[in-house]
Amino acid sequence: MTDTITTRPEAETFIHPALFYRDLDEYVRETGGFVRGALAADEPVFVAVPTSRLDALRQELGADASAVDFADMTELGRNPGRILAALQGFADRHPGRAARIIGEPIWAGRSQAEILEATRHEALINTAFHERGATILCPYDTSRLPSAVIADARRTHPTLIEDSQSLSSPAYTDAEVVCADCDLPLPEPDAAEVCLEYAAGDLGEVREQADAWARRMDLDPARRGDLVIAISEAAANSVAHGGGSGTLRLWCTGSGTAIAEVRDGGRLSDPLAGRRRPALASSNGGRGLWMIHQLCDLVEVRALETGLTLRLHVSSARV
Repeated sequence: MTDTITTRPEAETFIHPALFYRDLDEYVRETGGFVRGALAADEPVFVAVPTSRLDALRQELGADASAVDFADMTELGRNPGRILAALQGFADRHPGRAARIIGEPIWAGRSQAEILEATRHEALINTAFHERGATILCPYDTSRLPSAVIADARRTHPTLIEDSQSLSSPAYTDAEVVCADCDLPLPEPDAAEVCLEYAAGDLGEVREQADAWARRMDLDPARRGDLVIAISEAAANSVAHGGGSGTLRLWCTGSGTAIAEVRDGGRLSDPLAGRRRPALASSNGGRGLWMIHQLCDLVEVRALETGLTLRLHVSSARV
């Protein structure tokens, strides 16, 4: 273990190390030590990691596990856009105390689209928790993850933990640069089954066409409702903030996932929009994008000079 992840953070100090591990033994040793250090300092602890790692860490902690909040990251973070709000929500429930969090947003088996959005999430953690007393430790499996993922982890974490040694990351990069690098061109579908241009006054037609298409795809009724609401919110944002108009395309993947793409001329002025829970009294908007993230299994965001694209993924079963 290292001083970096066991030392109690000072007030308004944010620590964000990447933990590079090679096997389960190293994983439970390092993460278990991190948790026990937090409990010894009487600090609140939240652990959000994939199921297999969750079970192993619980077993390692034994009776100490009862003092920890746990979440399965394969559920919480299926859509990486949901993760940040959960981390901030945990910290907010413990005002005046330095939260300790383990979050593992990228694991073997993630799709490339999910990895890109999870990388964006890792960069934005640094913005969201700036000058806040917290430590968020992010494990990365170097034996199973692609080298490009590990390289990006070096860019999104100011501190690295390797072989139980802590060091500053010379590759650490500003969040704005990393997010821009995540804005890779989206692959074109073989064929979009619906393509609809809309403007103010057309939102009813957008909902009707989306619902009719989802029915033809035999989407589960609950998931159909999620998709239609998400599309409606995205189209409403186009009218209100995206230049007054937009384009909706709908298609289905071979695995049965419904995809809706909304393009407009808007700009994403706040990269954290939709990733933080909007305050009830807020007049700054952001509720539509927040709702979209909660309803969809994946939200791909491309914020370019030419406009904003949201690609919404909804599977047949709610996750």
